[in-house]
Amino acid sequence: MVRNVAGVMAELESEDFYLLSGVEQGMRFSEWVNREKLPKNSGLTKEEVDYRIDRCMTRELIERKTIQYEGYKLTVEGYDALALRTFSQRDTIQGVGAPLGVGKESDVLEVQSFKPLALKFHREGYTNFREVRRERDYTSDNHHVSWLYTARKAAEREYDALETLFPQVSVPRPVDHNRHAIVMAKLDGVELSKAKLASEQVTGVLELILDEMASAYDAGYVHADMSEYNVAVGEQGITIFDWPQAVPTDHDNARELLARDVKNIVRYFRRKYPGEMPDDVDFDSLTDAIARNDFERLDAYRD
Repeated sequence: MVRNVAGVMAELESEDFYLLSGVEQGMRFSEWVNREKLPKNSGLTKEEVDYRIDRCMTRELIERKTIQYEGYKLTVEGYDALALRTFSQRDTIQGVGAPLGVGKESDVLEVQSFKPLALKFHREGYTNFREVRRERDYTSDNHHVSWLYTARKAAEREYDALETLFPQVSVPRPVDHNRHAIVMAKLDGVELSKAKLASEQVTGVLELILDEMASAYDAGYVHADMSEYNVAVGEQGITIFDWPQAVPTDHDNARELLARDVKNIVRYFRRKYPGEMPDDVDFDSLTDAIARNDFERLDAYRD
């Protein structure tokens, strides 16, 4: 999907981006933007708007719908194009490469800069907007939100967390952020769910993860979505990624979310490596130790 957008970027003209920005501006207030508002929003004449609509429709950057009026909204590709243009203008990236990962709520691609980096496009709310709006606290009090707003807020939250945590915590190094997209360092290693740890590595890797969680709490954040799918294991250690649901430690539910994160990751290791794990763990004591940032070894928290 995103590679197709990167392929048409060279075909787009400045005025095409003016139109896309005009649609984006209108979507702050309604899902579908009245065609009559586009000249004012974009700074283009009515005739130029007509021409640019045809160009952007052909490239599937906008959608049209006739309701009480003729309305337009950005597609995912249109929003991606706006972010890519900004990164290009800032010289953050010079080219888009192969996909690195595709999930329910994000697409990640390799991009070229001074070195290979990762570009993450947030997709929160695009296909499951009602569910995400209900679950994410940064959308619950806003009555005019769209998937653009939801995805942008998720990216903002994740980038803020990465900037705060790096380098004290082993997270991807943040490079740049715009709209719903983040440029960051590529992950070193493989996803924990796909890793095959030797028996002598199991508790050591888990303890590394718990220690990073303690460092994150000390730095002011709880991940709030810890699992085997957002930890990378490599030769240099582990990296914890995917932080859009992170909450600050002064959040009312921070301690509860930390406890859930601890249980999720420890129980994963129990399921996959039962022979190398303690039979019983005092989760309350373990969570307290992580919150105090004095975690040392998992064996110390046996029931």
